[in-house]
Amino acid sequence: MLVHGKNVFGSIDQETRCSHYNTEVDRIAIKYKCCKEYYPCYKCHEEHTSHTIEKWAKDERDTKAILCGSCGDELTIREYMNHGTHCPKCNAQFNINCRMHYHLYFDL
Repeated sequence: MLVHGKNVFGSIDQETRCSHYNTEVDRIAIKYKCCKEYYPCYKCHEEHTSHTIEKWAKDERDTKAILCGSCGDELTIREYMNHGTHCPKCNAQFNINCRMHYHLYFDL
């Protein structure tokens, strides 16, 4: 699905929600290092690809890899990790529980 001009695979609405995570605050997509494609969650990535997730390294935290589904701003990994509860541009609330999955996407 095209969300703010970006292809987001697995998305079911215009704010990047998916069938796995679709509450009001589920509004980010992650660009995966392994394929450079946006997915709303790791489950969507697993369903749509045949490769394993490659994590973003600590020295890649300035890479724009998070898409705010509310305004379309692309955040760096560092911005996202520092503002994990909301978008620093539009202030839309993010799901704070996404922090529990950081280890799947980022080297900690």
